[in-house]
Amino acid sequence: MTVLAILAFAGVLAVVAFDWLHRTKAALVGAGVVVIAGVFGIDEAITAVDWETLGLLVGMMIIVGLTERTGIFTYLALRVAQLSRGRPFRLVFLLAGTTGVLSAFLDNLTAILLVVPITLLLADSLDVDPIPLVMTEILASNIGGTATLIGDPPNIMIGSHVRELSFVDFIVNLGPVSLVTLVLGTGLVYLFFRGKLDVDPARAREVAALDPAEDVRGRPHVKRSIAILLGTIVGFFLHTPLGLEPAVVALAGATLLLVVAADDIEEALERVEWGTIFFFIGLFVLVGALESRGVIERIAEGVNAITGDSVGGQSIGILWIAALGSAAVDNIPFTAAMIPVVDELQAGEDFNDAQWWALALGACFGGNATMIAAAANVAAVGVLERTGHAISFVRFLVIGVPVTLLSLVIATIYLLLFQV
Repeated sequence: MTVLAILAFAGVLAVVAFDWLHRTKAALVGAGVVVIAGVFGIDEAITAVDWETLGLLVGMMIIVGLTERTGIFTYLALRVAQLSRGRPFRLVFLLAGTTGVLSAFLDNLTAILLVVPITLLLADSLDVDPIPLVMTEILASNIGGTATLIGDPPNIMIGSHVRELSFVDFIVNLGPVSLVTLVLGTGLVYLFFRGKLDVDPARAREVAALDPAEDVRGRPHVKRSIAILLGTIVGFFLHTPLGLEPAVVALAGATLLLVVAADDIEEALERVEWGTIFFFIGLFVLVGALESRGVIERIAEGVNAITGDSVGGQSIGILWIAALGSAAVDNIPFTAAMIPVVDELQAGEDFNDAQWWALALGACFGGNATMIAAAANVAAVGVLERTGHAISFVRFLVIGVPVTLLSLVIATIYLLLFQV
């Protein structure tokens, strides 16, 4: 049964990595195999699902989906283009900064789905190649999403699992290193693409003449939606003193927004990415099966043997292992597998948050290495392909790997200086 649990999980990773089958289908098939074969009982499978993570995801998907209808995100993107005044350096850093902030407070996949279509329109208006701009946004989304509990799925999983870590803890411990990495990483991207970003001054003047607020005027429930989005974010900052879990804050905000700003409840609920939710469910069952068979414990023993008993060695080991694993198979399933490993490393020891920050940094920064390393990457590349601007796996690697290595070096220095 142990071998079957390992084969099921490894098989799902392979299918996801090589895109042989939609990842949701693969995860559900794998989960079905371990339950039907008796590796894992149905009661154990239900218990293995992290319902808090799913609640947080569903809540934020509803809030962002309804807020998107107001046109406020289109407004932000157009204002960025106007503020750049047609200067490539400004344009790249403003796009990176905007994407990074949106990713931190909405989640990076949502941010990418919002900004990439708008960026394609801006690139067409400015008559520049959209690939450098979209690549900038992909990399910025993964780095920016690292800064908060809700910014990237790996952080959502860690934050929901480790009750000792609050929303503020994530910002305080991961925000500064994410900001430094975003600035330096964006600089590297600009140096790589600077020869392909010449903007025609006439085109820049045309964009400057547009009215950013035009798309917002006349939209229903604009003020309500924005107020509840901001109120939910404030709720995340205050969830610890209020004694509320992040999932409760997100679901409360979503419920309030459904009541006051959803004219059609069915349409509003369609904005939830149910495929992603069921992918998580299958994944949690697969990891639970590995844990129940003692596989996770043996992996933790292997990590401990490689890195030694020191917290510093373990943290750096977790950082790089998480990054390499995320680059190869997608940071969501790899994080799901690593969370119980870190639990096992801390078994019988006093709580130490350094290893959790190492896991978050490794999984999120590792998400920039390859085209398949993060859901945001896959979504953005898909949009590019559908609009005739395909980017190859190798071309993504050429810029993704250097940015990832730079990020990991910064993270390593940060962990050694401030966390261990």
